[in-house]
Amino acid sequence: MKKILYYMSALLVLGSTFISCKRDSDYVLVNPSPFIANFDLRKLFKNTEVQLNTSNLAGATSIRGVVISDQTNGNIPAGLVILQNSRVTGSGIDSLRGIAINIGAESSKYVPGDSIHVKIDGSTLKRVDGILQLTSVNASEIKKIASGKNMRTQAVNAATLISRLDFYESTLITISKGVVEPEPVAGETFSGNKTINDGFGKITVHTESAAQLAKASMVPFGDFTGIVFNTSSGMQLWPRYIDDIYELDIIKVSPLVITGYLTDPDGSDANNEYIQFKATKDINFATTPMSIVTSNNAGITAAPALGWAMGGVRTYKFNITTGSVKKGQFCYVGGSNKKIWGSASTDISSAVWIASKAYSTLNGDDFGTATTNLLANSGNVAGIAVFDGITVNANSVPLDVVMFGGGGSVYTAGPPEVGYRITNTDKYSVIQNRKRVIFYGGGTNTNKFAFPATSNFTMLGGTYDATTGLWKTGRVAKNIELNAKSQLSEIQQATGFTAIVN
Repeated sequence: MKKILYYMSALLVLGSTFISCKRDSDYVLVNPSPFIANFDLRKLFKNTEVQLNTSNLAGATSIRGVVISDQTNGNIPAGLVILQNSRVTGSGIDSLRGIAINIGAESSKYVPGDSIHVKIDGSTLKRVDGILQLTSVNASEIKKIASGKNMRTQAVNAATLISRLDFYESTLITISKGVVEPEPVAGETFSGNKTINDGFGKITVHTESAAQLAKASMVPFGDFTGIVFNTSSGMQLWPRYIDDIYELDIIKVSPLVITGYLTDPDGSDANNEYIQFKATKDINFATTPMSIVTSNNAGITAAPALGWAMGGVRTYKFNITTGSVKKGQFCYVGGSNKKIWGSASTDISSAVWIASKAYSTLNGDDFGTATTNLLANSGNVAGIAVFDGITVNANSVPLDVVMFGGGGSVYTAGPPEVGYRITNTDKYSVIQNRKRVIFYGGGTNTNKFAFPATSNFTMLGGTYDATTGLWKTGRVAKNIELNAKSQLSEIQQATGFTAIVN
């Protein structure tokens, strides 16, 4: 035992001797990067100006990145170059940040897409007129490395932008589906401050009076791209030029939005299926007629040549020309039995039924063959669409639309392009990458809800802005299990139903 302890002690001494004799040349020397990311640079500012040096820059002397500003078009604070960059932070953190660099008249030398290196050792980080910027930067020590580099543009909604201003300040962003408030009058231009509302909040879009963009006609609705500035007048989005604005089709407020449906009632489907809606305003259907169209593509392997107006076994139409409904009220369209879960279940005829029909024996209004299965409960994708008025043809665009179910061939890219037309909703967008995508199945317009479990009512929950026609939160599907004794309150008072605001 003593020998074992002796040998172990000897080994420890030998090891420590070896370690203590390790040469300087045996170590790997690591030099700090000469560049600091905006992510780290911005953290140095604690609401008071900071003189930058290699000590507080952790050994760095410079920044590098891609220019996103353009002084030549006039809509940028004078003397500023705006630089974006990012670094790997791990844990999924998005490190893209921007910084303004004040170099006076020299700023006009740099255009969007320029890759530059900027020496900032000895400069000052401070806020000027609200904008966090680097001052006392020597313009002669800026090196242009390349041009035409990709500029990352972040898609942000107004609520997120407002809550995370420091994150987005001096970066390039896009606010999608912005409604200009108030609506521009004839001849109004971009010059000055304009308010846009994307359904999540309101922000100011600013255009200098001398900018080229200032003379362009103001659009009432569009995607707005620009640089975010925290000015002395508050947060503003500054578009750089006319191409930063992409006009969209005006969204029409839908008087009815789809909030639920029963596709698989107990027993026979005949005359027992129904769709639930919520009114976004008071409606008198005698003066504001509407129509509802359902699609069922069971066993079909071709796109509908006439879209929602295909008729036959593909689409079935209800005209709504009488009755009324109040804003925020639920209402129903469907089978003549008006039962909550099939022919042997609770009668819900006391609900607001704006259209009902014995669809198993009667053809639809204007088109649609009598069917025992109005709403598909298995197989290919199916849908429901709301239309303004009672005229629906191949070119008609719905006010609201949802699709649910499986696959099936319901879209052909063409030419000619054929399918079920969609509109701007919480699930679909008719403009994608500045190209028009107007059919379900085109581009990314493939969103659909799953078929509900047997005997379940599908409740759709979201938040709809009745002023802008925009969805503040998108609809999600939740199944409500029904039985013969279920009451109307179960499909009207459950937590999570679509809410109407404004």
